[in-house]
Amino acid sequence: MKVQDFLTKEEIQSLTERSDLKAAWLIFCNWFLIAAGFAIPFLWPSIFTLLLSILILGGRQLGLSVIVHDCGHRALFKSAKLNEFAGNWFGGYAIFLDMDKYAKGHLIHHRTAGTHDDPDLPNYENYPISRDSFYRKIWRDLSGQTAIKLVSAISKSQSDSRSRSAEQVKDEPSKPNHTLRNSFIVNGLMILALTLFAHPALYLLWVAAYFTVYMLVLRIRQIAEHADVPDLYDGDPRNNTRTTYTNPLTRLLIAPNFVNYHLEHHLLASVPAYNLKRFHYMMKNKGAYNDTPIANGYWEVIQQVTQKPQATAS
Repeated sequence: MKVQDFLTKEEIQSLTERSDLKAAWLIFCNWFLIAAGFAIPFLWPSIFTLLLSILILGGRQLGLSVIVHDCGHRALFKSAKLNEFAGNWFGGYAIFLDMDKYAKGHLIHHRTAGTHDDPDLPNYENYPISRDSFYRKIWRDLSGQTAIKLVSAISKSQSDSRSRSAEQVKDEPSKPNHTLRNSFIVNGLMILALTLFAHPALYLLWVAAYFTVYMLVLRIRQIAEHADVPDLYDGDPRNNTRTTYTNPLTRLLIAPNFVNYHLEHHLLASVPAYNLKRFHYMMKNKGAYNDTPIANGYWEVIQQVTQKPQATAS
């Protein structure tokens, strides 16, 4: 299937047009919600507001990872340099993620989606699963086990990078990896801002969100995008990728920055996030999705991928 079969050249051009203003507004909204996540328990301290803060911050950490994703595609701002700067300094470094390294692996996923060579297959190939298996995954996410494994992998990657000899890296054109240093800078600035305007201990909420809610919503996002789709090994994105409709709550906590329109992203990765919703309805109105299942919410997806008792993978 080709997008050109349904949309004109002019329509595609309008969808792929980048706007620095819209991109800046999207990033501002994410950081405004992060600030709100810290402000709520500071202004109204209680167990409830602390939990609400962790939920909001975990959702926004996913939002920052989506910014990394979109800038990694060079699809948010007009300038490649601005995409690189914003993707790292306003996205990845706050969650110890390097945009360039992420983008290299992610672009392989785009080239190989619908095949057995997709490097992201372990995230969703075994679905549907039993509900008990799904509950165990949720427990690993919310108990910090998933995050500990991720942090260990990041630390090992940094260690391996530092241990390489000059002979091993002398021919590499890439610049030195300063992800860890820059991540500490961004997180240090967050602590400084909290010290000046509220209380530095609030930063612990950011850590708590990373080790719990962020891991869970990241898993839910991966499941919604590709798990238990009509045919995971079909080259047509309408069969190997899913778009999920949202409501205000799921947009806040699970699906920031239009990430729920994942089918559209695989159909045309050059479409900026802020144009994906329009892209979806243009394709739908042209009949491109007549036989394509669109999930009516994330709860529907979870029910679908956990309801078949014969699946026992964990």
